[in-house]
Amino acid sequence: QVQLVESGGGLGQAGGSLRLSCAASGTIFSINAMGWYRQAPGKQREMVASIPNDGVTDYADSVKGRFTISRDNAKNTVYLQMNSLKPEDTGRYYCYARLRTSFVRPMMNYWGQGTQVTVSS
Repeated sequence: QVQLVESGGGLGQAGGSLRLSCAASGTIFSINAMGWYRQAPGKQREMVASIPNDGVTDYADSVKGRFTISRDNAKNTVYLQMNSLKPEDTGRYYCYARLRTSFVRPMMNYWGQGTQVTVSS
């Protein structure tokens, strides 16, 4: 019943910017946190950024100072502003949300299908 849909991926240039969006919809009782992971070919998935309800953001060291995560709680949407892009930012970016679908159910992690980001030199 929960669906996460990413948008904003595509081809970027080194030094340029891209902005990713992810909207959560469906049966959502409450959201605890939202964020982004990415996976490059042949590499393990890594956390890029997260933003829990307390607003204390967390970033991978490789993106600190370049990426900014934000949320629009009214729209159940999380954003990732990516500036000063580098070729090593290339990968598939997955949105996630930690949420409850019901008062009587525990929090669970939900994932989007991902959106490809390719950064050229």
